[in-house]
Amino acid sequence: MMQHKDNRISCMSEILKGIKAIKLNVWESYFVGKICGHRKQEMKYLIRRKCLDAICVFFWATTPVIISVTTFITYIYTGHQLSASVVFTTLALLNMLIIPLNSFPWILTGLVEAWISIKRVEKLLELSDENLPEYYDPPVSTNSENVIEIRNGNFDWGNLNFKLEAIDFSIQQGQLVGIIGPVGSGKTSLVTAIMAELAKSSGSVSVPEYEQGFGYVGQVPWLQRGTIMDNILFGEPYTHQKYMAVTMACALSEDINALPGKDGYNIGEGGGALSGGQKARVALARAVYKDMPVYILDDILSAVDVHVARHIFTHCICGVLKNKTRIVVTHYPEMLVNADLVVELDGGRIVKKGSPKDVLTNYVDYVTDLGLELEKSTSCFGDVSGNRSDSKVPASDLSLPAPGNKVEDEQKVYGFLSWRVYGTYLAAAGLCIWPLIVLTVLVMQASRNLNDWWLAHWVSNMVNGTYGPDKLMENLSPGLVNSNATDRTSYYISVYVVIGGVTSGVALLRAFLFALGGILACRNIHNRLLDKVINAKSLFFDTVSSGHILNRFSSDVCTIDDNLPFVVNILVSVIFSVLGTLGTAIYSLPYVCLVIAPLVPIYHNLQSTYRTSSCELKRLASLTLTPLYSHFTETVQGLMTIRAFRVTSKFRLDNAVWLDSNTKTQLCCSAVSQWLGLRLQLIGVMVISGVGLLAVLRHHLDFVDAGYVGLAISYTLGLTSILSSLVSIGTETEMEMISVERVNHYLNEQHDGLEGENRICSSFSLPFGWPTHGVVSFSRVYFRHRDHLPYCLRNISFTTRPGERIGVVGRTGAGKSSIVAALFRLAEISEGTITIDAVNIKNLPLYDLRSRMGIIPQDPFIFTGTVKANLDPLGFHSDAELWNVLMKTRLTQAVKSVGGLDAVIKSDSLSVGQNQLVCLARAVLHHAKVICIDEATANLDEETDRIIQQTIRTCFKQSTVITIAHRVRSVIDSDRVLVLGDGKILEFDTPNALLQKTDSFFYALANEGYQ
Repeated sequence: MMQHKDNRISCMSEILKGIKAIKLNVWESYFVGKICGHRKQEMKYLIRRKCLDAICVFFWATTPVIISVTTFITYIYTGHQLSASVVFTTLALLNMLIIPLNSFPWILTGLVEAWISIKRVEKLLELSDENLPEYYDPPVSTNSENVIEIRNGNFDWGNLNFKLEAIDFSIQQGQLVGIIGPVGSGKTSLVTAIMAELAKSSGSVSVPEYEQGFGYVGQVPWLQRGTIMDNILFGEPYTHQKYMAVTMACALSEDINALPGKDGYNIGEGGGALSGGQKARVALARAVYKDMPVYILDDILSAVDVHVARHIFTHCICGVLKNKTRIVVTHYPEMLVNADLVVELDGGRIVKKGSPKDVLTNYVDYVTDLGLELEKSTSCFGDVSGNRSDSKVPASDLSLPAPGNKVEDEQKVYGFLSWRVYGTYLAAAGLCIWPLIVLTVLVMQASRNLNDWWLAHWVSNMVNGTYGPDKLMENLSPGLVNSNATDRTSYYISVYVVIGGVTSGVALLRAFLFALGGILACRNIHNRLLDKVINAKSLFFDTVSSGHILNRFSSDVCTIDDNLPFVVNILVSVIFSVLGTLGTAIYSLPYVCLVIAPLVPIYHNLQSTYRTSSCELKRLASLTLTPLYSHFTETVQGLMTIRAFRVTSKFRLDNAVWLDSNTKTQLCCSAVSQWLGLRLQLIGVMVISGVGLLAVLRHHLDFVDAGYVGLAISYTLGLTSILSSLVSIGTETEMEMISVERVNHYLNEQHDGLEGENRICSSFSLPFGWPTHGVVSFSRVYFRHRDHLPYCLRNISFTTRPGERIGVVGRTGAGKSSIVAALFRLAEISEGTITIDAVNIKNLPLYDLRSRMGIIPQDPFIFTGTVKANLDPLGFHSDAELWNVLMKTRLTQAVKSVGGLDAVIKSDSLSVGQNQLVCLARAVLHHAKVICIDEATANLDEETDRIIQQTIRTCFKQSTVITIAHRVRSVIDSDRVLVLGDGKILEFDTPNALLQKTDSFFYALANEGYQ
């Protein structure tokens, strides 16, 4: 069961990571089905466990009856006579024995679960640790100036077929080294091998200063949740002059000044508030500020336009880092004309290495272009090192709130639980099942009390020598009840056994009804939670961290699955047990009220004090788990960066801080529980003393029946234990119900969706085959991601022609990606209209809109599953069609290398560029009339980019294609180009027309190297 639970949580984590892609491609139903598949397997074992629990509950409820019936029958048939002293002393001793006997099954279950958990942790701990001294070899020569040297190195990814073979090169101190090659050639693998993150099968790797680490910036930037300054400093002390120099060199100064709160702005989880280029530059600034001996920069320039890329290369890589050893992976070979060494890879091997002149095919052209570029100090957009209006990213183009707002922290609820929370749980189990449960518990408790009353009645009649009510039975049915003692004994035994049998039968029914109710409740709550979360508004995922959400699906759902049904079961039983005990004791000996009455205010005060404290502590314990989950998830995602920076001790310490915070809360919960237990035991002593005094008075006065007095005393002796259980179990139930409260908070979130908006727009009838032409029209559109933010699109108006290819260009933050966000209704436009083939998209259900368009997103989303599932999650296409599209996108060899269409892949099974090609293949399969391509070729080399552009022109020739690009060459053959600046349309015309105007913005972009 735990394995399937892990699979479910892992899948949920993937969904949260790629929720934007899932929404854009309307894959919600597929991933809901995937989660439900894991949940179904988990529920299969959970049902078995609940059936086992039901059997344990049955024995827990019937063991007292079964043992007492067996004991007394055996005692009688061995020739002994029952007496009050024997009966009620035996009952008291049996009740003492019953508690440990009933606890044994759950203790055994707990031990088994603990053993399984220990073995799982042990399996993790047995994994080999990173051993840097063993991985790195000593330098070949003590006088060597090489800071990195690999000789005949062979490396592999373990479970993947891709390998680096015969790697042989060296890097000297202060050199600038460029690594180039086509998509999937092994560029990232090579730098990973240098950092000891790749398995070395043979050869030698020598990095004398490996203990100092590497200034690593990954191809997919990793940022922490927090402010920009927190991410740049990364635990280092703040030095103002150094900080300003780093931000300026990384082209961040103007961006920071434009942000609400400056560098104190909270960028959200994973830097979700920033654009891709901004994330790359913040990650670069973090590495530069750290001041490392060796810098490894993996394709960081693809996320920014060439103007900014040249600034970074000039002022950062060849500026503040000029005396450092720099390894730059890039798809911009023109940037490497001044490099000391260029290494070209293909197929996991080095095919060329040497000076730029020897390796770069178009070296002369690159030198010429660089000379022209260096002559330019300004442009119509301004100088990068000065005041660049284009580099200012308006707050409206961010996905986080305006000044003063941050990513939403988990809110702590105060006070007692609302009855609505209990109603949510009861309704989830089904309102019809609860009356049956209450009825069975009532009948079971009544039969148990009747059983004990019958025993007292039996003893009383035998002691007094009278038959009492038996005389009436004898007169009515003389054949059933005979006058001799043997028949009377048989009669009492028969009734006693029948009542015990009824108790056992009802207990069995009650146990399985409770099990059924718990299963229905946890299944329905999880399904509702999943439906609400996966269809929540995009705003929800922008403001709530994945740690918060995963906490609901792990800790809270686990509580609802397991702990909550157990304590609710006990609570209901204890409530009826208290009522039955009080009723029987007072009926048997009314003077017991003198002992019971003072208990009411005492227990009430204890319960109120304990309930308030314990509930707050439980909420606090749940809240302290969330940052622990978030920190752990964040650490796993950035493990390569953390280890490269040699800051693992810092993250261990941070983890210990969050863990200690949660442990302190758990300790307080245990202390409060002990506080209650001590007081309940003291009260128990006083009650037993009072009952003993009543027994003495009864003995001296002898004015009541011995059997009923024994029954009353035995029940009163157990009353303190039952009342103590009521207080503790009642409070524990409320504590466990906090998980329902936390889940219920999500269940009340507004829906994005596929259900709600479809219902609203159900009367709208789409034309058959819509869209047939793919004419997209923006008319005076104003758009912003939040209501309180400035507009990121201002008065945008344009109309495409059928099958037209539109290129969208502009500086970072110009509003390019907001065109796609508005078109796919990730947020609703504030003013204006957007139509496709004359249909206002605002009137359409989201499913109908998004399913009829195609998207190739900037951040590729690859989930754990087969290649076939990643290409065609909904299963609309045959294998032949899939292979055909793989051939068009140059992925055939890559897919064959991982095992074919049925091979299971993950996000790291292919390179980032290959992942982007998978997204392109999905769009080609979709055959939509409107296709949006958002920086789809940013991580591709020039040759692959050219081939992919040809594929796009061929496969989408009947579709309207809107391409957002950093490179002019990606849109130069578009029918028209839309130039954006500060959320407004600056130009909209054919590329040739714009290039002929020397004062046009597009001409400036092309002439500056925006290629």
